[in-house]
Amino acid sequence: MPRSHALLLVMAISLAGCESWGPARGGPEVATLASPSATASAAPQPERPRERLDGTPEEYEAMLGPYNKCLKEHGALPKSEWYQGDQVPERSKLIELADKATAADRICGPLYSPLPPWEKDPANPQSRDFARDVVKCLKGKGIKYVEVGANGVDVELGGRNNDVKSIRDGLDLIPDCERQAAAKLTK
Repeated sequence: MPRSHALLLVMAISLAGCESWGPARGGPEVATLASPSATASAAPQPERPRERLDGTPEEYEAMLGPYNKCLKEHGALPKSEWYQGDQVPERSKLIELADKATAADRICGPLYSPLPPWEKDPANPQSRDFARDVVKCLKGKGIKYVEVGANGVDVELGGRNNDVKSIRDGLDLIPDCERQAAAKLTK
C-alpha cells in the first residue's frame, strides 16, 4: 500500500476513535484545517467609495487617494503622475507605465477604485432606464447625435461621425439631464 494511503487510513481510524469526544448534543465535532488563504479571504474588505452624480472633481480626487496609494504600493504610478509638467514621456516609457498600472489595477481596482454613481452602475436594475431618460432629455434639448451605449448604461455623444456640436453641447447639458432622470427614478 502506498505511504499516502496508509497515512489516510491511520487518520481515518484515529478520527473514528475520537467520535465519542464530541459534545453531548448535536453530534461529534470535526476538526478542520483552514489554509492561510481561506482565513485571509474571510478578512473584511474595505468598502469602495461611490461617486455621486453631483460630486465635484475635488471629491473624486479624494476618493482616488486609497486607490492611488495601493497602486504605488504595487510598483505603479497613478496616471496623474505619468507626466512631468508639459513633458510627455517617450512611447516606451508610457508602455512601461501602462503595463505596471494594469498589473497593479488587477489588485487595487476591486478594492479601492471608486464605483460609478448608483444611477450609472450596471448592478442597478434601473440604470438602463436612467440612461434612456438621459438620452431622451438630451434629444429634447436639441442634441442630434446621442444614444444609449452598447452596454445599456452609458450615454454616447456624437454618433458615428463624431459630431462636434453634439459632443460639446451634450457634455454641457448632461448634468442637468442626469439630475432630471435621477429625480424620476426616486419617484
